[in-house]
Amino acid sequence: MKKPNLLFLGIDSLRSDFMSLYGYPRLTTPHLDRYLGEDAIVFESCYSPSIPTTPGYASMLTGMDCFATNVVALRHKGDIAPGVKTLAEVLRENGYNTTCVGFTGNPSARGFDQYLNYEGWGSSDDGFAHKAENINDVALPEMERLAGEDKPFFLFLRHMDPHTPYLPPEPFHKMFYQKDAFDQQNDSLQALYDFKPFRDYFLSWFPAGCTDKDFIIALYEAAIAYLDTCVQSIFEKLDALGIAEDTVVVVTSDHGETLYDHDCHFDHHGLYECTLNVPLAFKYPGKTKSRRLKDICQLKDLMPTLLDLMGIQTDIPFDGRNLLKLVNGEPFQQETEMYITECTWMRKHGWRTPEWKLIVALEPDFHFKPEVELYNLLHDPEENNNLAEQEPETVAWLRKRMEDHIARRTAATNRPNPMDTNLDWHGQGCGPFKTSEQAYNALHIGDPEAARKLQADKAKQK
Repeated sequence: MKKPNLLFLGIDSLRSDFMSLYGYPRLTTPHLDRYLGEDAIVFESCYSPSIPTTPGYASMLTGMDCFATNVVALRHKGDIAPGVKTLAEVLRENGYNTTCVGFTGNPSARGFDQYLNYEGWGSSDDGFAHKAENINDVALPEMERLAGEDKPFFLFLRHMDPHTPYLPPEPFHKMFYQKDAFDQQNDSLQALYDFKPFRDYFLSWFPAGCTDKDFIIALYEAAIAYLDTCVQSIFEKLDALGIAEDTVVVVTSDHGETLYDHDCHFDHHGLYECTLNVPLAFKYPGKTKSRRLKDICQLKDLMPTLLDLMGIQTDIPFDGRNLLKLVNGEPFQQETEMYITECTWMRKHGWRTPEWKLIVALEPDFHFKPEVELYNLLHDPEENNNLAEQEPETVAWLRKRMEDHIARRTAATNRPNPMDTNLDWHGQGCGPFKTSEQAYNALHIGDPEAARKLQADKAKQK
């Protein structure tokens, strides 16, 4: 019996709380809402504990945590840790045709038969970024080719619309904003314009003279709505090819996005909920039933769950869990606490429980934030009140739990914590920053092309 196809939508920088699928008051994802409203399992509390892109996808596409992959940094050097298989490699061994669109050269995308690219960063001649249309131009013909083969297929699509620059085309551009974005009495973007590391990048794609942060946030919302509309063409193609019933569809993201949160403007650094919380949904028509689950899960749970759903056996000892056991009411080990890491523009780690969030800086950061942050997620879900000084015993308790976890995982992998060994995570060649002033003056991104190169340079090395 032929195995099911796998259509995997990895939507970069997508915050679940900005999707109408997850209750956002603006109708940002109506097509996803409809498609995933029937025969789909939607997880409401999925986390990407290691941000940003490279470690997020590494965990997603291997079923392993950051200790097992040895990947924590955006600018990761080298491959994933020896002995770790990717989802593409496992499926290829099981007779699948595998194609990756839009993720060429990243170690987390290892093992595909084919790699196809599209323009997913800068604007076109009209000043807008037609990212989702561009990926459709590549993905739809590839779906036709794959559907015509005798083998089942794995098609991985890395969508980039919710990633900066947010430049959705008309009529989406201003669908969620009809105020004056250039009101000189509005200074809500001034803090961003004063932030030297990112200022030039934002000036390269913000409308000249824009003063209102809410306009930029509305562009993010519109980018999601534009993406959602274009994704409908992909779902329609499944029906047109007659393979919808034979295809598992998964929708998720590598990390969320900071909009105007915590001074980490319009990016995805900072170990706050807006960055860690991501969407996750599975659909296998006729095989999965509509469910919404609040249980906490992580991206590392994705691969073992998918393989079981697709009927593929493996002896890989995943760090992640098979979420179908939870869905089916079988004995299931809850995992409500997690180790969290970031190596994008800051090097930090921490520990998250359902009630508390501890964030510890491993070197001074360019936002001049305190070394230790502590938030009560029940009473302060937006993480605005740092309680580290008022709650030293809680800090010590959480730090001990974090350090015990690190000791267990480093012993199990027989390697140091990658957070302690990837000391050139920023690519500056100077080792850890000694001061926040040094970090502030060293880190800079100038335009979308520079942003692209942070993730694309590895493709040139292949």
